[in-house]
Amino acid sequence: MTHKIAVWLGLTLIVAAGIDWLMFGPEHLIFLGKKIFELIHWVAFWR
Repeated sequence: MTHKIAVWLGLTLIVAAGIDWLMFGPEHLIFLGKKIFELIHWVAFWR
């Protein structure tokens, strides 16, 4: 992945998270954060 693609992907994710936060509040982001940490823990276990 080139730096240009990584920057655009990162900006897209930040903008999407910001729009979600403005429309639905921070509860969704907290839920998604917890689920991502569970996924990372599960993947690290099987590594």
